Formats: sequence, C-alpha cells, structure tokens
Amino acid sequence: MTARAADRARYDRATAHLDAPLAIVDLDAFDANADDLVRRAAGKPIRVASKSVRCRALLERVLARDGFAGIMSFTLAESLWLARSGFDDILLAYPSADRAGFAELTGDPKLAGAVTVLIDDPAQLRLIDDARDGGREVVRVCLELDTSLKLLGGRIRVGARRSPLRTATQVADLARLVARRPGFEVVGIMAYEGHIAGVGDSVAGHPLRSRAVRLMQATARRELAVRRAEVVRALRAVAPELAFVNGGGTGSVQHTAAEDCVTEIGAGSGLYVPRLFDNYTSFRGRPAALFAQPVVRRPGVGVVTVLGGGYPASGAAGPDRLPVPYLPEGLRYDPQEGPGEVQTPLLGSPADDLLIGDKVWFRHAKAGELCERFEQLHLVEGDTVTATVPTYRGEGHTFL
Repeated sequence: MTARAADRARYDRATAHLDAPLAIVDLDAFDANADDLVRRAAGKPIRVASKSVRCRALLERVLARDGFAGIMSFTLAESLWLARSGFDDILLAYPSADRAGFAELTGDPKLAGAVTVLIDDPAQLRLIDDARDGGREVVRVCLELDTSLKLLGGRIRVGARRSPLRTATQVADLARLVARRPGFEVVGIMAYEGHIAGVGDSVAGHPLRSRAVRLMQATARRELAVRRAEVVRALRAVAPELAFVNGGGTGSVQHTAAEDCVTEIGAGSGLYVPRLFDNYTSFRGRPAALFAQPVVRRPGVGVVTVLGGGYPASGAAGPDRLPVPYLPEGLRYDPQEGPGEVQTPLLGSPADDLLIGDKVWFRHAKAGELCERFEQLHLVEGDTVTATVPTYRGEGHTFL
C-alpha cells in the first residue's frame, strides 16, 4: 500500500460516519508543516497569514506553538473580530477603505492596541481621519514596500502590483508625514515577495520554465535583499522604535529569514499545503487540508460522477487554479467538462472500484479559500475525527 493509499484508508475510516461533501484537516500533517516552517525560519518568529487558514481554532492551535507570533489578517472587519476574540497582535496586510471599521478602531483602546493597519499612500491617512467619528486612539501604522523585480530600466516587471513605495526615500518621506500627523504611529514595514514565495520553481514537465523561474527568483532575492536593507535603515532613522520588519511567505521562508534586517516572517499556506505548493525545490510539505465529494453516478466503465467540486481558486484563470482529484490515485477530470458547480465526472481505472456513496478526496489549489466553501473542518488524528470546528464561514463571516 502506498502512503497515499494509506492516507485514503485513514480518512475514509475517520469520516465513515459523515456524509460528503465535507472538509478535513489532518492534524499530524498540519503540525509537521508547522514544525517545518519554524525550522526554516531559523529562530525568527512566523506571523500567521489568516487568509490561508480562516479557522479560529486552527489559528489558536498554531499560535500556541513555539516559533509563531501574531496574525497577518486580510480585512479590517476580520482584524477587529479577531481582536475582540482575544488575539492581541494583528497586522492588517492590505489597505482598507472600511470607514465604519476605522471609527470602531479609533474609538476603542483595546482594538487600537491590538491592530496595526497598512498604508502606502497619504490619502489612506486622510480616509482614516475622516472616519474617526470622534475616536482619538492612536492608529498603529505599517508601511508596505514594493518588492517587484524590475529589469531593463523598468520595462519588464516581475511581481505583484501592490505598493507604490519602492525606494528608501519614498518610504522615509511617508514615514515623516505620518510622524507629523497627530493620531498615527509608524510601527513596522512589510514586504511580501510573492514572485519568490508564491511561485513554484519545479513544475513537473516544464524543465525550461522551472529553470527560468529559479534564475528569476535568485536575481529577485539578491536585488530585494539589498534594497530592503537600505529601506529599513532609512526608515529606522525616522522611526527608531520600529517594532517589526515583516517579509517572506511560505515558499521563501529560509531565504527571507537570512536577511539581517528582517525580524519576522509572514506565512500561512505552508500549514495546509494546497496543490500550488507542490512545485518547490526549497521545501516539501504534507497535504493537510482536503475535501471529499460523494460518488453519485457511474455513467460507464472508467467513469464516476461526484456531486459538485467546482471550487476554483483566485488568481489568473488556468488549470492550476482548479482543485485536483487526489484520492484514490489515478483519477482525472473529463477535459470537456472539468470540475462542475453541481457535478464532476472523473475518469480513470480507479473509478471502477468506487461505489455510489464512496468519497473522492480533493486538494484545493489555494489554502484558506477552501474554507469559503465549508462551514466546518473535521480534525483528523490517525484514523479518528477528534474535533469538528467552524471555519470563518461557519461562524457567519465571509470577510471578502
């Protein structure tokens, strides 16, 4: 029996009393992945990206482990909810235009002390001030640095289009503006190098592309390490009490941690290890989050149909954004249909061994987005479901 076949047997036994569709998290794999992130971070704390987890119980579990400290959130409403729930170190990693949220933040000392908001433009400060509605609490501010790699004088750009702040001068100038504005304090800087941390460099069947990605990433790491150090030096001259310098992501933990100026690493997808994180030379994780769909039809030899399953992930549309049939091994989509909203045909010889009601296990393309489809996660240890916990959706929240 292969390791994957053994996992399938465990998951089927653990969930035999449950009807699919359902989602699980294998806690043995989850904890092993957490240990690997800590190992790669080499002593620097990991701030957990909540958008990649979207389950309070699992955020609590990982933050109770040595090597993890703080949350990197994705909306202001989520940040305030987490702060009210007892989390006390939350970095909102994206700018917000949530005026009601800012009114709440600036009017509550507990919330203002727990949540740091991200800015990269003076207009965002004005929006916050306009939203205060009498709130006088000091807003903790994090600046974001553009990490993209620019080549040929800027004619070629590699990396996400995020912050307009690229140089040490631009960052220091904005920090001075914040310092002169009552009610705000610069406490950190963040730089997410998605083109390094979030792009696989060993794609099966594409050796030339993989080599080109590795070359790009090596060049980008060198450029960013020099520029980030310059930016942090300039920022500390303006804000000498800077609390943190956040960088990295699951795919670049050890490289970012090696930069002296970086004080903490942001990561989250490496806990669940969705399918997009299979193609890395820098680490190997264990798939921890899966979902099961029930077999509801057997249209013919070598074919079964499962209920639903069309759960595409965000990003540029393409086959890599689709879930992948995982267990039993050897199933594949019908290229004329793909994964459907209501039904999904699956082809391959393993289909002939599946009966009506059997479970087919899938892996989602991206981590936390799976939780937008399910209200509960069944936590599996060995071959037993030891707990069932709500996702954000299960607690009545879809923040974005």
